Amino acid sequence: MIDLHNHSTKSDGTLTPEQLVVHAMEKGLSAFALTDHDAVDGIDPALEYAEKIKTGEVPFPDSAAPLENSDSPAVPEVIPGIEFSTQWGGKDVHVVGLYIDHKNEAFCKKLKAFIDSRDGRNEKMAKKLASLGIGITYEGMLEMFPNCVLTRAHFARYLIEYGYVKTSKEAFERYLGPGCPGYVPREKVEPTDAVKMALEAGGIPILAHPIIYDFEASDLERLIVEMKEAGLIGIEALYCTHTPADERYVRSLAAKYGLAISGGSDFHGENKPGLDMGTGYGSLYIPDFILNDLKKAAGK
Repeated sequence: MIDLHNHSTKSDGTLTPEQLVVHAMEKGLSAFALTDHDAVDGIDPALEYAEKIKTGEVPFPDSAAPLENSDSPAVPEVIPGIEFSTQWGGKDVHVVGLYIDHKNEAFCKKLKAFIDSRDGRNEKMAKKLASLGIGITYEGMLEMFPNCVLTRAHFARYLIEYGYVKTSKEAFERYLGPGCPGYVPREKVEPTDAVKMALEAGGIPILAHPIIYDFEASDLERLIVEMKEAGLIGIEALYCTHTPADERYVRSLAAKYGLAISGGSDFHGENKPGLDMGTGYGSLYIPDFILNDLKKAAGK
């Protein structure tokens, strides 16, 4: 069993990269991808921690579960990844990149531009929220959430922490969602740009959770065609909120456009209550061969 979509404290997850390695072992995963939002800072810590467990420098976790069809647990493969935030058709569209060379010079330069764009948006959001009478500053956000790429999920946590809302859902509905008084759209980055970035870094570009964008069928297919022409390799058919009908539909799109199937829980720790790594909300299951098929499709 594997999980190709997970987040750490380096973006908007609540487990550190090292804790993700341990949790993957607790879930009996043979591989997992670290796919933080527009960030790669967690990849090296996760890779290094997994290696330390292998070499015995760090004790093997007592809580580790055996692998599927095995009596023994093992250290999972840590797949270097990223989740790009882009816009298309007036909506946010996410692109996962797997097996990226996160130290590639050209890739890192373009990623910095991504992050700078997000930082500018975050500053504007903090100012808009402050103008609504909320005691918030961009500097205060950086102090509360150091060493990570800030997202709207962090703003939601801030609003909860200081009593302006009770839940993340309320934060997005009242302040942070499109059309709300604290919302600021991002500088437009196309999904095709993210596909090309992933490919340039030697990675496998995946269209993440296609159902949640709520596109009309014709628009979703138009998006897929554009991304396929740019080099899209996979599409996330196995996802935590997909119904059996959703999965069948995405699989049919994959077959129609010659895409490999990917799958992930989109694990964020406590930021998505009830959603666990590997199993999503309880029924998610991503077999090992999904990863093998993705590698074959990418010529790896």
